[in-house]
Amino acid sequence: MNTFERIYEIVDMIPRGKVATYGQIAKLLGNPRMSRVVGYALHVNPDPEHIPCYRVVNRFGEVSPAFAFGGPNRQRELLEAEGIEFIGERVDMEKHLWRE
Repeated sequence: MNTFERIYEIVDMIPRGKVATYGQIAKLLGNPRMSRVVGYALHVNPDPEHIPCYRVVNRFGEVSPAFAFGGPNRQRELLEAEGIEFIGERVDMEKHLWRE
C-alpha cells in the first residue's frame, strides 16, 4: 500500500460529525512532518464520494480556502450538514476533533 492509499484509509476512518487535522493524519502515518503530503493527497482524492477529505481541517480548525470539490464554501457546507459547529470561521475543535 502506498502513502496516498494509507492516507485515504485513515481519512475514511474519521467518523461522521468529527474532523481531523492534516498533522493528526501525518502522525497516524508515522511521520508528523508529512502534513503537506496529506494535504496534497487529499487535493487529488480519486474518490471524493467515498473518501471524506472534507473532514480534514488545519490545526486551527479552519477549512481550506480553495476546497477542491465544489468551491470555497463547500467544505463548510458538508461539515455543517454533518452537525459540525463553527465558532466564527473555525470548527469547534473542542467538540468535534476526532480522538482516534
